[in-house]
Amino acid sequence: MLTEQENERFTRVGRGTPMGELLRRYWHPIAAETEFDDISIKPIRLMGEDLVLYRDEGGTFGLVDRHCPHRRADMSYGFVEECGIRCNYHGWKFDETGRCIAQPFEDSVNPNSRFKDQVPITAYRVATKAGLVWAYLGPEPAPLIPTWEPFTYDNGFCQIAFSDIPCNWLQCQENSIDPVHFEWLHNNWSMVLSGQKGPYAPTHKKISFEEFDYGFGYHRLLENEDETNFNWLLQRLCILPNLFLPRTHFEWRVPVDDEKTLSVVWNYTRVPRDCEPYKQDKIPYWYAPITDPATGRWITSHVINQDTVAWVGQGTVAERNLEHLGRGDRGVIMLRRQLELDMQAVAEGRDPKGIIRDEAANVCIDLPGNRRELFLAGLEREDWLRQFALATKNNPGDYFSLLVGQPPHIREAFAKAVGL
Repeated sequence: MLTEQENERFTRVGRGTPMGELLRRYWHPIAAETEFDDISIKPIRLMGEDLVLYRDEGGTFGLVDRHCPHRRADMSYGFVEECGIRCNYHGWKFDETGRCIAQPFEDSVNPNSRFKDQVPITAYRVATKAGLVWAYLGPEPAPLIPTWEPFTYDNGFCQIAFSDIPCNWLQCQENSIDPVHFEWLHNNWSMVLSGQKGPYAPTHKKISFEEFDYGFGYHRLLENEDETNFNWLLQRLCILPNLFLPRTHFEWRVPVDDEKTLSVVWNYTRVPRDCEPYKQDKIPYWYAPITDPATGRWITSHVINQDTVAWVGQGTVAERNLEHLGRGDRGVIMLRRQLELDMQAVAEGRDPKGIIRDEAANVCIDLPGNRRELFLAGLEREDWLRQFALATKNNPGDYFSLLVGQPPHIREAFAKAVGL
């Protein structure tokens, strides 16, 4: 267990806190590129900072302070032009670096004034990759946005799903290195929710954890399996600081502030071989609900919805001073130890674990766990349909097993891509 003071150190994410400074050394996904097909400005709260994400008419993204440095007007009600974002109150205009490039009245009464140079707006780096918009709130030089191996896969239908989670980010991420919860939260509880009383799923007989360059991986083996089984061969990855890769979908737990988290899911589904070659022009996005509007209760039907119930059930910020860890929690202990080492590294001016600065290495970051062999070969339609039925067995007729609420237009696009 942690003391109350240690728990605060791990969970507070504001600027100047040990964990906040650590998290600011990494890039975080905060939106989907396709969101900006319909909007140009979006208010964002990230690690306790109120910001505005925008795309100007030239296609450049920017991330700036929510409030104009002139009279603190709300920049989320501003408007974009060919270059930059303009405050709707007095027309002050800023580019993506935060530089003030126009002050209409001041410019008219004193064209030679240097006032613009004295009033930048706080601005952060923003970039796009894999259909996501990424933000970096740390010091220069910024590291590279990782090109994770699944980002390079062809012949796949990708989609991005967001959820607003009302609890601290760390209890979400600790779930990423907890093998035993699959047996109970997803298998046995799903059975109970469906009205069945048994039999329970096979129990775990072996779990194994390994460290790699970007975090930790684990294998899990059930009592009816041997080490040739898919569950053992496919290493699930807890990637620092806040990413989970179970198969070919990513789950980021992006801290909104100390008490809220943005869940970002990037999902890749390889199409059957008879649908190849397949090329996706744009990656669609959607927002997944976590509560049932009819009852106000948490939704429990889908995998990540079930995870959400476990996360929020620990409270807004889990009281780790009251917990009692067992042998199945070795991964959680490993994660906390590494985060502590990384907070210390940042305090000493060093890079934490998993930072990428080598352009050549970042062309494609290979990941452990037999992912390439299992997913790149593709499947004939009969085998694809069998695996798809297994993945959606708890929600037959649903084309997305991870979260409830996939919109009809994305369902239809997926069905067309895979030939359903």
